[in-house]
Parts: sequence; structure tokens; C-alpha cells
Amino acid sequence: MFPSERVLLEDNHLLIVNKLPSEIVQGDKTGDEPLNETLKQYLKVKYNKPGNVFVGVVHRLDRPVSGAVIFAKTSKALTRLNQMVKERLIKKTYLAIVKQPPPKESDTITHYLVRNQKKNKSFAHKKPVPNGKEAILSYKLIATSKEYYLLEIDLHTGRHHQIRAQLAAIGCPIKGDLKYGFPRSNPDASISLHARKLTFVHPVKKEPVVITAPTPNDVLWNYFENIF
Repeated sequence: MFPSERVLLEDNHLLIVNKLPSEIVQGDKTGDEPLNETLKQYLKVKYNKPGNVFVGVVHRLDRPVSGAVIFAKTSKALTRLNQMVKERLIKKTYLAIVKQPPPKESDTITHYLVRNQKKNKSFAHKKPVPNGKEAILSYKLIATSKEYYLLEIDLHTGRHHQIRAQLAAIGCPIKGDLKYGFPRSNPDASISLHARKLTFVHPVKKEPVVITAPTPNDVLWNYFENIF
């Protein structure tokens, strides 16, 4: 049974949960059970529902990333949320732990990302290149420890591996992210990137929704959670 303490919001239309780094949002070639199927079973048991349960995927997080993910419980909500994603009406704020200090305490950075499907990796370029998609994010340094720096990130575009590729491009690969140049993996195979906050207008009720997802329970995240 999916643990109820990881449910950040549930109503007739939405189900927002705090994803663990080990989970996949939607089925992939690994064959591991995706979160949308786990949540179908959770709702089926919770409400004693016969037959199929609807859980629509609104957006995804990379497998090693933790944090808030929105699912739709009705097709009406899914259609509207998909349109909101397309129009960038869902504001997503992330937290990232990096080893190197960023070039500036806060900045808005732009790159042109080229996705390599075979390597499942995006390459960041400073200037427009063939097949490059513009990627923009803002970051600010919000806390430091003896060895690490905590960045808060607002996405202005939604590209494949955008935060991972852009931070690596300014010399700040995310802790544990071997694919983008961090020297060591995290013990649980996660990377220290967390989808912290979602801000949007409810697709059906038309009320403001602000969701904050607690960070993973480990020593470094707990340290930062206590000081910012």
C-alpha cells in the first residue's frame, strides 16, 4: 500500500505525491512498476473501487530525482493540466545540492540543449546550434554547508535533463550525478535534485494550489532542511 504520508494533496481531480529517487513515474524498459500503477492500486484499495482506476500522468521526474509529482484522477483534469503544462502555467521550483559554488549568487542562464537519445543525455551549448532547444532557468544560492551549496532553481522551460545539464555547464554538477560529471554516486543511486514546490491554479476548482514536498530523509538534506 502506498504510504499516505507521501500524499501531498488529494481531491476528486488531483493526486500529488512526493516521489522517491528509486521510483519511475511511468513505465519504461526496466519493467519496474511505475508510480502511476502503484497509485491506481492505492486508490482502488482506499476507496474499494471495482474495475479500472484512472490515474493520468501530467509530468515526469527523472528516476534519480525526488519530489512533487502531479497525477490526474479524472480525464477532464488531465486534459486541462496537459494544456497548462504546454502553456507553462505550472511553476516548478527545485532544490539542488552541488559541490562547487556557482559563478554568481543568483543568475538566469540560457543554453541550447541537444538531446542524444542513445546516451540519454542532453548537451548544453552557449550559442544556438542545429537541433538545439533553448533552455532557461534561474537559480539562487540559499544555503551552504562545510562542503556543499544548496541552490533554489526556477525553470522557465522544460527540457530533457535541463537542470542537470545546465548546472553542469556552469561548473556545478549535482551531487551524485555521474552522467553530468559529478565524481561519485550517492549511496542510494539518487542525485541530489528535489522538486520542492509546485504553484498553479487548480484546473477544475480554479483555486490557487501551492504544494511543498519535504526533502529526502538523509543527513545532508536534513541539515539543509533545518537551516533554510
